[in-house]
Amino acid sequence: MIRAILIDDEQDAIESLAWEIKMFCKDITIIESFTNPEEAISAINYLKPDCVFLDIEMPKMDGFQLLSNLTYRDFDLIITTAYDNYALKAFKENAIDYLLKPIDNDDLLKVAQKVKNNKQNKQLGFSLQNLIQPIEKKSTKIAIPLSGKTVFLNIADVYYCKSDGNYTTIYLLNGNKYLYSKKIKDVHELFNSDQIIRVHQSYLVNINYVKEYVKNEGYYLIIENNITIPVSKSNRAYILEAIKNI
Repeated sequence: MIRAILIDDEQDAIESLAWEIKMFCKDITIIESFTNPEEAISAINYLKPDCVFLDIEMPKMDGFQLLSNLTYRDFDLIITTAYDNYALKAFKENAIDYLLKPIDNDDLLKVAQKVKNNKQNKQLGFSLQNLIQPIEKKSTKIAIPLSGKTVFLNIADVYYCKSDGNYTTIYLLNGNKYLYSKKIKDVHELFNSDQIIRVHQSYLVNINYVKEYVKNEGYYLIIENNITIPVSKSNRAYILEAIKNI
């Protein structure tokens, strides 16, 4: 059986695809579906699906950003899109399957058979790695524009960030801190690093500085300098997976 996750910012599109899969692809079981890409990242890392049907053009976080933030990538990717544009050329070159909306039943069946064959031959995720590597050349520094200057920070020197509404305070190991006029989700995207993870709606943490993961009397992390960071329920499994991969 093929375990699948569906991701699309439009609930109607998810329901339509789910119906087609149920009707025409008996080998596919849908284990989760998401309209929120950040929630989808945690689920993929935790549930480890065989394939992901992904709408590449979403307003909050596009498909490429979602893929580059994953720690688990051993799945076959199927792009779903309404746009037959230049982006499809990249998918073709990297043997990434895609389905044009409205989705044709025969095309869906072909994709399902390919995923089934790849799973049997233990080749899930091979094409995905070829797609991600060229777009994932991550810097070890980030640029923070402040009043009258730009500060360049080494990601390794950042040990946590805290949200304050439309602002985010970035804390460094040397005791310095910077108030940045961006929301924490935008700061998370700016880091574009597997080392900086979202553990709570108000906190980012550098996993290299996690000392303890406490599960009694509420879930929280203890990081360097004995700072306590709360952990949200939706991120608990994701955090464990990220820490294991340090």
